Amino acid sequence: MPELCRFFGIIIAMFYDDHNPPHFHARYGEYKVAVRIEDFAVLDGYLPPRALGLVMEWADMHKDELMADWRLARENRPPASIEPLK
Repeated sequence: MPELCRFFGIIIAMFYDDHNPPHFHARYGEYKVAVRIEDFAVLDGYLPPRALGLVMEWADMHKDELMADWRLARENRPPASIEPLK
């Protein structure tokens, strides 16, 4: 699973050739979540509220980049890194 970004102990990644809808995965310690890119709805999993808020803030800032990376990953091409939340 290619890592797109890492910040505050949160790892953002996408699977190659993953199922629709377009989404990304976030991990924070033992917690994992899948988030739909279109509207940032949680598809599966759980993150503590503070970590989830950081993920949502980051995703909102990088929605276009996430969609571009989704297209690359679907083609089994390496996605580009995305700048972390600071």
